[in-house]
Amino acid sequence: MSLHDHEAILAELKQKVVAHLRWLYPEADHDALADRLLTAMGLKARCVRPRPRQNKWSEDDVLVIAYGNSVIHPTEAPLATLRRFLGERLTGVASGVHILPFCPFSSDDGFSVIDYNQVDPALGDWSHIREIAWEFDLMADLVMNHVSSESVWFENFRKGLTPGKDYFMTADPDDDLSQVVRPRSTPLLNPVETVDGVKHVWCTFSFDQVDLNYKNPDVLLEMVRIIRHYLQEGVRLFRLDAVAFLWKEPGTPSIHLKQTHEIIRLLRTLIEYREPQAIIITETNVPNRENLSYFGGADEAHVIYNFSLAPLLLHTMISGNTRHLMTWLTSMPPAQLGTAFLNFIASHDGIGLRPAEGLLSDEELSSLIETMEQFGGRISTRRLPDGTDKPYELNIALWDALQGTASGGPDEYQTARFVCAHAIMLALEGIPTFYFHSLMAGGNDYAKLDRTGHNRSINRRNWDYDRLSQLLDDRDSHHGQVFDTLCRLIRIRRQQPAFHPNATHYTLHLGPSVFAIWRQSIARDQSIFALHNVSNEVQRISLEDVNLISTDSWIDLTTGHWVEDLDGMIELQPYQFVWLTNNF
Repeated sequence: MSLHDHEAILAELKQKVVAHLRWLYPEADHDALADRLLTAMGLKARCVRPRPRQNKWSEDDVLVIAYGNSVIHPTEAPLATLRRFLGERLTGVASGVHILPFCPFSSDDGFSVIDYNQVDPALGDWSHIREIAWEFDLMADLVMNHVSSESVWFENFRKGLTPGKDYFMTADPDDDLSQVVRPRSTPLLNPVETVDGVKHVWCTFSFDQVDLNYKNPDVLLEMVRIIRHYLQEGVRLFRLDAVAFLWKEPGTPSIHLKQTHEIIRLLRTLIEYREPQAIIITETNVPNRENLSYFGGADEAHVIYNFSLAPLLLHTMISGNTRHLMTWLTSMPPAQLGTAFLNFIASHDGIGLRPAEGLLSDEELSSLIETMEQFGGRISTRRLPDGTDKPYELNIALWDALQGTASGGPDEYQTARFVCAHAIMLALEGIPTFYFHSLMAGGNDYAKLDRTGHNRSINRRNWDYDRLSQLLDDRDSHHGQVFDTLCRLIRIRRQQPAFHPNATHYTLHLGPSVFAIWRQSIARDQSIFALHNVSNEVQRISLEDVNLISTDSWIDLTTGHWVEDLDGMIELQPYQFVWLTNNF
């Protein structure tokens, strides 16, 4: 690129940044602040004009979510063990890995960050992060909403020093905070002694997680420097943790405020001009319509978590009825060009109930909660503005959550039901994502739950490398059976253009107990009819109702069996599924 071209792109970029800043900080010196942001991101020396509305993913993309110590060995750093496991077991299966917060932290298994610029020595160092990023697309958390009460910034806040003195959100207890939306049941404000007297700091999640004040542009500058550092260390995907709460205003719900959306747009502008292939993913565990707002006009998140999928699919699998899942999918707008959904049915957190609000009735939610408690799960609550507590998420390992049905309890179909649920996720529009513990078919970890006293620990097992290897190599173990089956399905999926995250997606209505969709590749050269029996009874389906094109030959990708009679019937055993395609 010539110097003239670079200067032209930089001038174009600066104009965009100034436009964002005028909206966020009306009283600021926008030109000077834009220069500081461009310098912080290193864009004065290097910037590239991104291509608009470009899909940065394909059917080949499958992600795995893991903690830095999800798998451990006594002779090496946990991140080195994780890299070894990924290389040995998931090369050719997963294209990318989301390593959950790997910085020094004080609570919440990493989401209370002490120092964004360091790797927790208990996990390893930056060389281990770079090695994983060299072999897999790497996603990292940008925990933007809050930092640890043990961070240097917060210590400086107490002492009246910089950096940190003006970095934190405070409020007066007499302010109107009645509308503030909370994901927790703890008090919102925490009185803290400072050199200037007692100040009440805003704590959306816990007193150890103190909310940052983005009304101060210096806080934004700090985050931009951190993003640049992460890009230099190989991070390609940025998960904006709890980003919905970023901007606060007393007298408002302090969630999804317009300033929050503008900050996301600004960060996307800066990131894309620095690294056009980088991706922003927003983590907003909220009702479906609110979640969709983070696509903006295809100028905010490239990818959003499809939060409603997990509770709806869980309800489907334990009830044997697809009605709510199908209704939701039918109402969902397809992701625009350059955007995509991130599909998951298990994660390090619980299964959120807010994303099911308005989609499941109160009675159905109560039944879901009761069944998960019967299957050994725990329930976490949040505090409503009126002071009452309401169930917020289900804390349970997915393997145990799918051990039976709501009406019949545990049964012999646990493995088939578990695999079927993941097959549905793999077939849907979007990027499929597997939680490490679920990929291993791990159950509730009551020992860790007892040690920590935190409900989410039930689904955050730390696997011993040697023991896990034995389980996966044992063909009589459900761990090995499930892992092998899921890896085989993932490999099949990665070869199908009709499973591109943005390929055509239509729901088919073949009865209440059959989840059926039609996918067609972007080039229209492949169709896949994915039919899944979500019940514990045999389902017989007329292929005439499926409407397979008679001039094509059709084969089930999962078994290799040909469809001999296009006008005949197909029989699906409990939780059996087929992926019928005309291009193989």
